[in-house]
Amino acid sequence: MFHKIIEWIKKVFKQRAADGEAVSHIVLDDKTIDYIDLWARMYEDNAPWVKDNVKSVGIPAAVASEIARLVTLEMKSEITGSKRAEYLDSQYKKVLSKLRIQIEYACALGGLIIKPYVVNDRIEVEFIQADRFIPTSFGSSGITACQFIEQIARDGKIYTRLESHEFDGKDCRIQNKAYQSTQNSNLGHEISLTDVTEWTDLEPDVTVKNVPGVLFSYFKIPQANNKNRQSPFGVSVYSKAESLIKEADEQWARIAWEYKGSELAIDAAESLFKIDSTGNATLPNGKERLFRRHEMSGGINEKPFYEVFSPSIRDSSLYNGFNQILRRIEFACGLAYGTLSDVQDEDRTATEVIYSKQRSYAFVSDVQESLQAALEDLVSAMDTWATLYHLAPLGSYEMSFDFDDSLVTDSTAETQIMIQEATAGLIKKEVYLMKRYGVTEEQAKDMLPTAVEESGEE
Repeated sequence: MFHKIIEWIKKVFKQRAADGEAVSHIVLDDKTIDYIDLWARMYEDNAPWVKDNVKSVGIPAAVASEIARLVTLEMKSEITGSKRAEYLDSQYKKVLSKLRIQIEYACALGGLIIKPYVVNDRIEVEFIQADRFIPTSFGSSGITACQFIEQIARDGKIYTRLESHEFDGKDCRIQNKAYQSTQNSNLGHEISLTDVTEWTDLEPDVTVKNVPGVLFSYFKIPQANNKNRQSPFGVSVYSKAESLIKEADEQWARIAWEYKGSELAIDAAESLFKIDSTGNATLPNGKERLFRRHEMSGGINEKPFYEVFSPSIRDSSLYNGFNQILRRIEFACGLAYGTLSDVQDEDRTATEVIYSKQRSYAFVSDVQESLQAALEDLVSAMDTWATLYHLAPLGSYEMSFDFDDSLVTDSTAETQIMIQEATAGLIKKEVYLMKRYGVTEEQAKDMLPTAVEESGEE
């Protein structure tokens, strides 16, 4: 579908150019398009190698989900500073409530666009996955022009809306064009936006002046692109493990076949089974999977054949191979050992555990930094819309972010150490209380028992 959308956009650009319009050019190269398509298929358990006896183990979705969980684990963010900030924060909270799932999609496909728009007196936000937007221009700060696609199928017809954003360094031009077709293979002919109920209130062409940038944000996975070094696009979190994931799926197929091939069975001659009214031997009811019938050759001295089939299972060596592949996938995807693999199979030192967690923490921290930048750009766009539509009084705002660091920090062990230090008099007890309960120094001092209470006197 992504390839079809690209072809549609190219045809539209070609027609606009023929009509004398100045048009942008798609900056997505074929290699990047193919990889985005591959990452999407892998995430959906539909990779090219998933066929016949090879089934997906679900590793791509598991990797993307785990990284999204670590990135958003106990994440806190708010907007403060004025009445404008209060309004923005009320709209921003809706974004945060949907963030973890959307971050998973971004991890899978390499990026995500978060685009705000106004509905009545509120600001809604649309999350657009990497195979649903086509950048047409990049600048030093990121995407400066982009095409977005929305489709509605109704009454045997397919309606497609192309929304384009172009930022020239000062102003942002937004255009909307609608198309109608009877088949999914082509864009069809252009129609009025008012022909589709959901698009009636949209402006065909509007220019927002004096804005800091495009009115959307691009969240990009901060990982080197070893597939296409010249590409400005983000890559999937499992982009460096594609061949390993294929190996894992194939190894799991071997394990499944080993169990199926060594399944307990009883090979027996037909003469040992009950004969039905038609003269055919029938297997015991409910035991069809256990018994396997064999026809005898009919020799005079031939005895009824009966043999139990129960070969040994080579599961240990197969599972060990599968586990080693999982460990290589963890390393390639920036995950700590044991996230996917079975850590009981490895005698690991404390140093190895710490190093593994630190590697994961470093990658997660990079993703969090990229997410923070994207959210700041999002709120900037929301602030612009709030001003244009007079949704809240003018005012400044500040954003705060707090990301959980328990990935490398053992909070229980740290707390125990602080208790011992406070008991030994190495630190003040109020320092421990401030850390433990998140209170101020004055509040911590008020929480401390008095000398009389400590002695138990009345």
